Amino acid sequence: MSETEVILRVAAKGDGVTASGRHVALAAPGDTVLADGTVQPGPHHAVPPCRHFPQCGGCQLQHLDEEAWRDFVTSRVLNAASGQGLEPAQIEPAQLSPPASRRRATLHVEGRGKSVRIGFREGRSHALVDLAECTIMHPAMFAMIEPLRRLLSNFARKKLSADIHMTLADQGVDCNVKGFTPEGLAETEALIAFAQEHGLARLTMDDGYGPETHWEPEPVTVTLGGVPVALPPGSFLQPTAEGEAALMASAREWLAGAKTVADLFSGLGTFAFALSGNDGIGAKVLAAEAARDAHMACKTAAGAAQRPVFAQHRDLFRNPLLPADLDKFHAVLLDPPRAGAKEQVGRLAASKVERICYISCNPASWAKDAATLIEAGYRLEKLRPVGQFRWSTHVELASLFVR
Repeated sequence: MSETEVILRVAAKGDGVTASGRHVALAAPGDTVLADGTVQPGPHHAVPPCRHFPQCGGCQLQHLDEEAWRDFVTSRVLNAASGQGLEPAQIEPAQLSPPASRRRATLHVEGRGKSVRIGFREGRSHALVDLAECTIMHPAMFAMIEPLRRLLSNFARKKLSADIHMTLADQGVDCNVKGFTPEGLAETEALIAFAQEHGLARLTMDDGYGPETHWEPEPVTVTLGGVPVALPPGSFLQPTAEGEAALMASAREWLAGAKTVADLFSGLGTFAFALSGNDGIGAKVLAAEAARDAHMACKTAAGAAQRPVFAQHRDLFRNPLLPADLDKFHAVLLDPPRAGAKEQVGRLAASKVERICYISCNPASWAKDAATLIEAGYRLEKLRPVGQFRWSTHVELASLFVR
């Protein structure tokens, strides 16, 4: 390169991009790329708050300031929409989760003898970063890492490889260790003593045959829409309480007045409980979910709270609701996995449902589904980008389609 260039935007995978199309790692909008390839920081280049950045794969964008990260989240969603020729009537401000707010995370463990490391993988590598700090995890979860490191080092395995899945529940940290099996009564008792000493909400061990509970002094729950719901080990939960609140607020606002709502891919009932009852929009909700544990948790909680939520165990990929079924509802809330909901969206396109609130964790698959709805006569009324994964290239959204 014979002359300087300015970084104009950040690409989907986190690289800065110049007008000539050159991709530069760890560059922010407004940075100058000098002739020798050196990056001269501009007004939106921030000092990364974590010592592990950029080695740790948990974050990709700590070099961006708040404004640049907000613009990145927004542009990711708008670019996905424009790629399918979609033009939202209204773009809502992006909702961003703050630092130290992640309430679920999967950490990796490696060890030999007394040496144990716990952390995230490096970006594009299987190498493990042994965490000494973390600016994205909730403090209650991060506080468990060093005690877990000491505990596992006491077991002195020749080779240790495991995963630790932590979720912040109503009762505290729910911890599931996968790939580690205690040897003998002494190690089992040490695990239980650890859980008791550090106030874990639950400790489960999974040796490949599913989680086995070793400690749970009281039933573990997570409160959704004001309703405590049993939390099966490993269940999906929105990554942050702030992100969940933003998504629920969008659903409540956009579906206000709907007396009946179908909540499809309902999980534990995050949106079903948010929309039902006096603190929601007062709707009667059908909550359809394929995962049996989540379905039963939702059904039981709805009965205990006497909410008008009717849980249905249903695989919407293989057995989507048909147009005749959908036409019975005033509105539909859709929150599918990353792959989208092609089969169910096809039936929605053929229905007469007036409003669809589509929540997505993958703008690309959402845009394809959205194009199907637009072609069938819906319009994209509102679009709200959501950044729950702080300093990550992973982006989510909420959208409203109106017939």
